[in-house]
Amino acid sequence: MDLYSIILVDDEEEVRKSIIKKIEWQAAGFRMVGDAENGEDAMEKIEMLEPDVVLTDIRMPYMDGLALAEKVRQRYPSIKVVIFSGYDDFEYAQKAIKLNVTEYILKPVNVEELTSILKRIKNNLDREIEEKRNLSRLREKYRNSLPIIREQFFNDLVHKNLNKELVEQKLKEYDIPVLGARKWVIAAIDVEKEEVGEPLSLHSEEELIPISVMQIVREKLEGYSRFSLFQSASEADMVVIAALDEDNSITGLIAVLGDICKETKRILKVPVTIGIGHSCEELSGIKRAYRSSVDALGYKAIAGTGSTIYINDMEPVGAGKLEFDSVTEGELISSIKFGTKEKIEASVKGIVDKMKTAKVHHRQQQVYRLGVLNSIIQMMQQYDLAIEDIMGGEPEYTEVFDKLKKIEEFGQWLLKIAGKMNQKINQERDMTTRQVIQEARQYIMDHYQNPDLSVEMICRHLHMSPAYFSTMFKKETGQAYIAYLTDLRLNKAVELLNKTDDKTYIIAAKVGYQEQNYFSYVFKKKFGVSPTRFRGAR
Repeated sequence: MDLYSIILVDDEEEVRKSIIKKIEWQAAGFRMVGDAENGEDAMEKIEMLEPDVVLTDIRMPYMDGLALAEKVRQRYPSIKVVIFSGYDDFEYAQKAIKLNVTEYILKPVNVEELTSILKRIKNNLDREIEEKRNLSRLREKYRNSLPIIREQFFNDLVHKNLNKELVEQKLKEYDIPVLGARKWVIAAIDVEKEEVGEPLSLHSEEELIPISVMQIVREKLEGYSRFSLFQSASEADMVVIAALDEDNSITGLIAVLGDICKETKRILKVPVTIGIGHSCEELSGIKRAYRSSVDALGYKAIAGTGSTIYINDMEPVGAGKLEFDSVTEGELISSIKFGTKEKIEASVKGIVDKMKTAKVHHRQQQVYRLGVLNSIIQMMQQYDLAIEDIMGGEPEYTEVFDKLKKIEEFGQWLLKIAGKMNQKINQERDMTTRQVIQEARQYIMDHYQNPDLSVEMICRHLHMSPAYFSTMFKKETGQAYIAYLTDLRLNKAVELLNKTDDKTYIIAAKVGYQEQNYFSYVFKKKFGVSPTRFRGAR
């Protein structure tokens, strides 16, 4: 294990030096990364250094050890806190226990005792990390939760636009046997509970009925095709994803599913209705195929319950179809918003390839282009992009189509427009971040006199999370928030020292310090002299 980092906090410099010198830190499993004179100073160092352990005195000016322990517990709950004190006071010990302090020891600090405590903390940290890294335990937990993870993945697969690479990766990872098929068919299964016939003992426990149905579905399908069966989160009781290879067909699958309807009625006395959707030849089309299987179930009022309903029987398929579906639209939008130049090119190529291979009337080609263009316009509105900046003052939609009758021309035009939008959106995103940080700086300037000014207060004003704000603030200003605020307050204090005859405690209050002594301490730390001497030098 690597050495753990530790910070020492005590207002007496000699005590700090003595403890640092006497303890063999490496032998105890630690490295001393910093020390501080008080709690305020310590919080700044904790933010910068992110130690594993804070070793602090209990009695200090500005912010005592208990107040420090409370702040550490709130902001950095994983950091261990050890408190030492010259006061054998039960009340302090009680407070320390409530604050979940790791150890509480008395001064003067005994080298052997502190070393023993540090080794104990090291062992505890080792155990905690080992627990989190323990591969066999993690594997066991993963195996135990795999059915739940699979169910979640299946529901995401049929409801969300997942990219092909992620779907293939998860199917392999979860050992789901449907990869590499000629085509896929989705069947949505509904158990018609309200139509239960003559009662069986099984019917008294309704939650067992779907399990019995699933058992029959598995037994029947295992001899016909590769498949996966899962319980649906909505719209159907369960869903089958069937992989069709060269040796099986949709007609054969419908026959097997029809047999399942008969078997459940005969054995379980429960009617089951199965909606069968359009087949798909790409994994990215599973969401659409699922939607059509649910649509098939919707025809129960016409076709009746207790049998299979094939969507093609209800909605006859035409000679050809070209549709700007949600998957294709999602890929285009994602590439424009977040993608690289290569990803945009791939997305546009996919759209153009569909147009080239579809054997449809030119009017359907026009409707497809209109769908693409409409999606582009909606994105411009969402990001408040000026159409003339992107399209260069292009005329009405119909005129665009007249100019771009050839598919290759439309593809080149779309690639150019998508590239411009990607560039503008990235510029807007960077500008928005800069504007937000500028607003934060203005808010700090307006409220630096408030001693309670904090990151949380600023983030409430900006409607941002503290973690993201802290990262972006440092990236934009080059300083952590606390360092920036301290510099601002001290520079304002210098102005007041130079331009007014106000006493030091008044100036401290004016720049946001409740404690005059702490103000003097911070001022001297930055400028090398106290405020009084600074004014005298002037």
